[in-house]
Amino acid sequence: MATDTPLADPAELATWLGVPASNPLLVAALRSASRRFRGAVRHEVDLVEDEVITLDGNGRQSLLLPVWPTTAVEKVVLDGEELVEGTDYDWSEAGILRRLGCQLWPDKLRCVEVTYSHGWAEIPSDISDAVIEQARATFRSEPGVKSKAVGGQSVTWETGVTGQWSAAVERHQVQTGSDA
Repeated sequence: MATDTPLADPAELATWLGVPASNPLLVAALRSASRRFRGAVRHEVDLVEDEVITLDGNGRQSLLLPVWPTTAVEKVVLDGEELVEGTDYDWSEAGILRRLGCQLWPDKLRCVEVTYSHGWAEIPSDISDAVIEQARATFRSEPGVKSKAVGGQSVTWETGVTGQWSAAVERHQVQTGSDA
């Protein structure tokens, strides 16, 4: 992924941790959690403008763009011919690209080229909350240590994922197109 921009506010994480937002470990934990989230959902999450992708046709009326929300569809080219929005196709924020006038997308590989914009200018709270939660766990953990006894007390750190993380990843991951 191209960006290393955190998906959450460092000041909010600093409040949780009780350290300055400029703390190098805080910054590293937040960047790591952000990279991990982007890797899990397989896209940038932030707003991406004018990305060009090639899709396979499916023989149906609708295709699913892989990343949502879709904020703009600039161009759709079918087998080398540019289609006209509102006449040949329409699109939705949910990433559905639909043929109009009883037309279907051909059942053909790599026949549709789409230039579109997607993602968020402002990161949704479920993503930033999950990233902060992961960064907090990373900040407090010691690499390779699963448990530690201190003064008669035993503490276990978990650096896996929480239900909140899993739900956010599932909601925002790249769409496969199988349900279009």
